Amino acid sequence: MDKPKSKKSTKPANASAFISHEHLDKIGEVAVYYGFTPMKSPSISKTDLETAKSILDGDYIDDETESHAHLPLHAEEKIALIRTYHEHEMYSQSQPVMFYYKDPNRGSTRKSAYSRYADLEILGASGSIAEATLIQTARAMLAEEGYENTSVEINSIGDKDSVARFVRELTSYYRKHINEMSPEARQLLKQDPFALLSSHDESTKDLNAKAPRSMDFLTETSKQHLEEVLEYLESLNIPYTINNGLLGNRKYCSETIFTIIVGDSAAGLAKDAKQRILAVGVRYNGLAKMLGMKRDIQGVGISLLIKGGKNNLRKQLAKSKRPIASFIQLGLESKLISLMVVELLRHAKIPLFLSLAKDRLGAQVSMMEKNKTPYVIVMGKKEAVDKTAIVRHNDTHSQDIVALAELAKYMKNVEAEWMGKKVEDAE
Repeated sequence: MDKPKSKKSTKPANASAFISHEHLDKIGEVAVYYGFTPMKSPSISKTDLETAKSILDGDYIDDETESHAHLPLHAEEKIALIRTYHEHEMYSQSQPVMFYYKDPNRGSTRKSAYSRYADLEILGASGSIAEATLIQTARAMLAEEGYENTSVEINSIGDKDSVARFVRELTSYYRKHINEMSPEARQLLKQDPFALLSSHDESTKDLNAKAPRSMDFLTETSKQHLEEVLEYLESLNIPYTINNGLLGNRKYCSETIFTIIVGDSAAGLAKDAKQRILAVGVRYNGLAKMLGMKRDIQGVGISLLIKGGKNNLRKQLAKSKRPIASFIQLGLESKLISLMVVELLRHAKIPLFLSLAKDRLGAQVSMMEKNKTPYVIVMGKKEAVDKTAIVRHNDTHSQDIVALAELAKYMKNVEAEWMGKKVEDAE
């Protein structure tokens, strides 16, 4: 008589099937799928606050009213982040580094009109894929909170040369119309024409509507960067509008400024919506140089401003599934749809090791070898055009070409087979 077979365990064979985490909650798991690492937010020191005040030189506001279109773009937070990046020599790591903070604004005494929910930051990435990744990840997190109908408002002030050209033209324009301004508006013009452009002073309402636009003064490099960001949004079917009045503080912000809002810009605020702006993001290239650092650091981040009504999404997670596959993309065409692929797999709960902001093949292959995943998903120009992906088994070197529409199902089967083998090996 045959010996009865023992019932196989449905649990993973060992702890290697999971990754341990600190500072991760359930909503942050969305960020992990997109390649962000959960971290404790850097504490803002007294020196950071003083540095922010010296850089902003009179624009630093320490009350509930935010400057520049009322956006909470706190320089001291970015300064604390760059300082931490420099002190811990993160520049020696594979770039870019991507962080998720569930406790933003830690250690700051600054009051704000907004309730901060979470921050996403990318350092060491100059490419437009960084903005696209932030927007896609933030929208996915907002969707988990119930905000399904969101859109993006975006603008660009460009690089240093772009800003200088724009400020000259904007200042000249307002001075020609200074007799039409209220005393308050004239005072704003003395402080910063950016502040005047984003003000709600009645005397400048018509002037602002006809004022020069920052995008008309972008250098070719800045113009290309913005066009690429918009191309990503279009490829992801993310609705967006250009908001010429959306400006950061030119003393430390650069290139793109963007917000995620409830619904559509033209539709206005929904009756049941408590606030219009759900998230705000900005680039801050060049800030490291202002801090006296020899090494320039490309930085871009987004802050989620919602209160977070679903308490279960703040539940602490000690571990998450270890990815069984690394994702490698080659060429602009594959980059344009790579975020869509990640989102498809996220919904199927298939995590990946990836860094979409890495352009060089060698850097992506090194990432794959470091993480020792049994599978790799490859998308090149041909696959992007054909809407397919190559799934390769790293041990056997066998591979399949899989339609993107079937990729999630295919990877679920691959994962089940791999996990089953791990259990068998353990037994």
